[in-house]
Amino acid sequence: MIRKISTFNPITDYNQAISKLSKNGIRPTKQRMVLAKLLFENGDRHISAEELFEEVKKEDRKISLATIYNTLKQFKNIDLLKELVIDQNKSIYCTNHDAHYHLLIEDENKIIDIPQK
Repeated sequence: MIRKISTFNPITDYNQAISKLSKNGIRPTKQRMVLAKLLFENGDRHISAEELFEEVKKEDRKISLATIYNTLKQFKNIDLLKELVIDQNKSIYCTNHDAHYHLLIEDENKIIDIPQK
């Protein structure tokens, strides 16, 4: 059986995120690195803090929901994420940095990216 050997790719979204943390004076702690990996290694997506918390639990990691909220806020403040305020009690975070609009399909609880061009 032939196994593909993975090599370090400095261009991945995850590596760019970790680099941006350091450039903005934010220490890349283990928790931040785990959350960055979950957020940025799965392509462009929309996720709430609660959904990310569930993913963290599936990975057998111990990160509190408060830490997730704080980290998402930090990531938003340095433009790693965009925050979509759905209502006063719910925000969704978007990892797509291309210029686009969002279409919320409430019946399906789904958000679709629509390119601006």
